[in-house]
Amino acid sequence: MAEANPLRGLPRIQRAAMSFPGHLHLVLVLRPKTQLQTTGTDLGFRFSQDDFALKMPMVMLSSLTDLLRFIDENQLSTEFGGTLEECHSDWIVLQTAIESFAVNVKEIAQLLQTFGTELSEMELPDEASGIEYLLRSHTEKYRQMKTHHVPFVSCRLVAQLRDMEMAFDGFFEKHHLKLQQYLQLLQYEMSFHEVQTRKHSLLFLQEEMGHAQIIILHGHQLAASHHYALALIVQRCNELRHQSDTLTTALRAKRASLTHIRDLLLRLEEGAYLLANQLLDKFQSKEGAQAALQDIEKLMKTDPSVLQSNPDILICFLFCPHIFLPLSLLCYCPCIPRFCSHVMKELIETERIYVDELLSVLLGYRAEMDNPYLSNIMPSVLRNKKEELFGNLPEIYKFHSRIFMQDLQSCFETPERVGERFLERKENFQVYECYCQNKPRSDALWRQCSDSAFIQECKKKLDHKLGLDSYLLKPVQRLTKYQLLLKELLKHSSNSQYASELQGALNAMLDLLKSVNDSMHQIAITGYEGELSDLGRVLMQGSFNVWINHRKGPTRMKDMARFKPMQRHLFLHERALLFCKKREESGEAHNRTASYSFKHCLMMSAVGITENVKGDVKKFEIWYNGKEEVYVVQASTVDVKTAWLTEIRKILHNQQKIDKGSYTAFPFLLTSVLNSELVFLN
Repeated sequence: MAEANPLRGLPRIQRAAMSFPGHLHLVLVLRPKTQLQTTGTDLGFRFSQDDFALKMPMVMLSSLTDLLRFIDENQLSTEFGGTLEECHSDWIVLQTAIESFAVNVKEIAQLLQTFGTELSEMELPDEASGIEYLLRSHTEKYRQMKTHHVPFVSCRLVAQLRDMEMAFDGFFEKHHLKLQQYLQLLQYEMSFHEVQTRKHSLLFLQEEMGHAQIIILHGHQLAASHHYALALIVQRCNELRHQSDTLTTALRAKRASLTHIRDLLLRLEEGAYLLANQLLDKFQSKEGAQAALQDIEKLMKTDPSVLQSNPDILICFLFCPHIFLPLSLLCYCPCIPRFCSHVMKELIETERIYVDELLSVLLGYRAEMDNPYLSNIMPSVLRNKKEELFGNLPEIYKFHSRIFMQDLQSCFETPERVGERFLERKENFQVYECYCQNKPRSDALWRQCSDSAFIQECKKKLDHKLGLDSYLLKPVQRLTKYQLLLKELLKHSSNSQYASELQGALNAMLDLLKSVNDSMHQIAITGYEGELSDLGRVLMQGSFNVWINHRKGPTRMKDMARFKPMQRHLFLHERALLFCKKREESGEAHNRTASYSFKHCLMMSAVGITENVKGDVKKFEIWYNGKEEVYVVQASTVDVKTAWLTEIRKILHNQQKIDKGSYTAFPFLLTSVLNSELVFLN
């Protein structure tokens, strides 16, 4: 029995309309003219009353000419008076294939919709193994759908399919990233809660504190990768850091209390030790008895600072086999590591805070300059100016977070050895010179955008109490902090075998600070036509009173009549000495920046000096080209003069070695007996 046709019984035109993939907007009916056409048409198609009841326009045409008024001849076959070469059977095959392709596309769209709904509506499991299973299963299903084969038929449908594929690829990538980040967050939360539950175990306290630091560092790495749960991760890091700090503070208080008790016990032990070692023969004379009493009184009055320097001395004093050592030398006992823990702790803690602050600036300000959601409030003056505003701050953060922080932590038990770490990283610290050279440009840009909505929005998100300019000053302040802490360590480690390394590290930091300061002045020089970099490194810079005297050739009257000195700012390079005039830019006092107008350049290869000038101990002479030009320079103090002469001597000495190819102690030193001056010739 034949299956019933669902279209049977419907008007013919309505049945034809339902077989088209699109909607019909107009029906053109061509009436036949000849008897043959009439008969043929009647056999194939007859109108019914229902055909004319359709809700669409229908136009009855009496000739092919009328048809050409509605349809271009290029779109009509020859039997209808057109020029289109068309094979009806081929058209049927193509149309059938297109309809089949459209069905496939529809099925694929439904599959994608179903899969997308499944991904978006699923509930995420609470276990890492469940997330890992979802990642594997979803990725496999995604790959299977990507290999689904569809024959090429229609360019338009293929383009639609390609767009649909690209849209789904983007959706799946976001979903896959979300699952990965959720897995990372789940693992991070597990580590966080594990530390939370174990942090009070004193037996594993040191290990757990180190574990907490690793978790905080991991949180920083997740935050730097733009994790979707950035706020939660930062909150967890802050919680863990606060709890660690709280525990550290409590331990310090407990340590102080125990230290006080220990000191009392030590005083008693020391008194007993002193009395037990008094020789009986010593008391047979008045002088001996008085000496013994003086020792006891001295013990009662003296603060046991030696004992307070290290709590492990109590254990050593009671149980160490080296107890024969005098009390004053007990701190040198081989069993006791000497260290300045409070200074080292401050260095490590402030380093951690410094790294955190750098990261907050990079994520909260610098990265936000690429945030499309904030582009509408970004001031035009800031666009494409990340390098100018922040300089090489990412490079500084990378050095401290990945290298130097670990260096400092490795010296926690042996603070005196931190000097070696500073010296090992001496070259790395040169990143600060580049940062400070960019600082004037950064400050100028900051002044133009400090009140912008973008800067204020970033500050609000970070909950910063200080402005961005304060945080951009942190690297400069950090260099100053290093030299202060190194001085403190050196003061408490003067007898250490590592004291020379600490002194070297301190000198290196002081040299870096000076170099940074000098380079910041150098970039403000204007009017010099050559390349300043060709003159070598800046060794010294400062302001002086200067008189010029031309001793050869015609002397200008104004040079002879100049009794009032010129104010000049001198820059001593490795290969030249620059004379500049300092100028202050107009503006508010706190916004003024100095610039230096170039005046003269003396190449060091043609320079000589006279160290002493009669009548003023702060003056010295710099002469040029065999005293053709003589510059009398007056320093602000004798110390400043001495420092400059020392550097100039080094330059001239090195040049002499290069010129002669051999070293002699003072190849260019002459002593003028007549005027007691030291004259350096080149």
